[in-house]
Amino acid sequence: MKRNPLGNRDRHGSRMRWVMLSFALVATILNYVDRLAFNYLSAEGALRKLIPDDAFGYIGTAFFLGYLISNLASGFIIDKLGTRIGYSLCMAFWTTASLLQALATLPFHFGIFRALLGIGEAGNWPAAIKLTTEWFPPEERSTATGIFNSGAAVGAIITPPLIVWLGKAYGWQAAFIIIGALGYLWLAIFWFVYYTPERSLKESKARIVPPLKLIKIRFVSWFTLSKVFMDPIWYFITFWIGRYLVEVHGWGLEKIGWFVMLPFIVADLGNIIGGLFTQFIIRKGVAVARARKISVAIFGMIMALSLILGPFVIVSPASALIVLSLAGFGYAAYTSNSMAFPGDVVPQSATASVWGVASVGAGLGGVIFQSLSGITVKNLSAAFDYATAYNAVFVGYGIMALIGLSIVLFLMGPLVKDKALQDYVDAGQSDPASLTATVH
Repeated sequence: MKRNPLGNRDRHGSRMRWVMLSFALVATILNYVDRLAFNYLSAEGALRKLIPDDAFGYIGTAFFLGYLISNLASGFIIDKLGTRIGYSLCMAFWTTASLLQALATLPFHFGIFRALLGIGEAGNWPAAIKLTTEWFPPEERSTATGIFNSGAAVGAIITPPLIVWLGKAYGWQAAFIIIGALGYLWLAIFWFVYYTPERSLKESKARIVPPLKLIKIRFVSWFTLSKVFMDPIWYFITFWIGRYLVEVHGWGLEKIGWFVMLPFIVADLGNIIGGLFTQFIIRKGVAVARARKISVAIFGMIMALSLILGPFVIVSPASALIVLSLAGFGYAAYTSNSMAFPGDVVPQSATASVWGVASVGAGLGGVIFQSLSGITVKNLSAAFDYATAYNAVFVGYGIMALIGLSIVLFLMGPLVKDKALQDYVDAGQSDPASLTATVH
């Protein structure tokens, strides 16, 4: 067990919690840089000729197929091994997969390497959520999760200009190698610095709940289903925005590299504002569970309405970026609260497992809707034009947001500790032979 080098401090008051949170933030930034590099490198130039729209959609499906498969086990593995080892393994795996993309010469090769990337990247969120649960109290978790999840938007902001510069200066193969190598630097520092705070050691060593037991819980099953509809909205914005601006508005890669940052800057604000808004109304006396539901209702509606109404107000690239910015803001603010759900409902030893199981829904949604997006854009653009094709996709994703939000508000149940799961964990604590050792 790695000891606190600064002595025993209260985990809620120690400044070290912000140091630890910064690891999750930087890991999430790197996660998105590695994830999005291919999308921009293939939007124009040599890779654009190699990757048509339908192949691009199928490669996206391959990524989310790996993401789906990994989520079945990644959270459980992280809960079992502990945050330090689990997070390190995830980073090592996806960084290596990112580097391997430099060897691809066919769409099929990219499909394989993107699937491996999805397998590794899926573990980032269960690990980060477990980290925030170990270091932050319930009333601060929506803010903490919003901060680390803002790394997704930061990664989406810095990737376009970074990739344009690397691609132009060194070529697309070198771009994959350079950005992939950054993960190993994070890995070396994290391995020697991270530790589980003293107050969380007992909880982190508690009995691990098997994924098949978790999925039978009402909260977990409906939360998983909600992510089938919610998470693909963000995937569409991040994966397709470059192609959308090229195909509908005729932009070149260099112009995209600078102006495409706007939706992700706004989304970054959503991550922070979503968490702070919930923390604010909790301090005003609103119960934690009710505050979470109020927040997701407000921000989920912003996301849904911006996409549904978008085709009626988009008349220029600027108006398109505003619509996508509102959708990204709503999604990010919604997610900063939904990421706190597991810590509200399940024992600490199951938080990563729950997020992993629920994210199977995200992977499944990505598999289905990435392919459908590619097919829709290809067929409707051939029959009509690209603007019509993308308008149809916008409305479809807006409707999906309403479905996902309805599941969370009306079917998922209250955000209170699940007694059956707590009894299961407590029974394991009273029977030492049934405990699963957690390595830190």
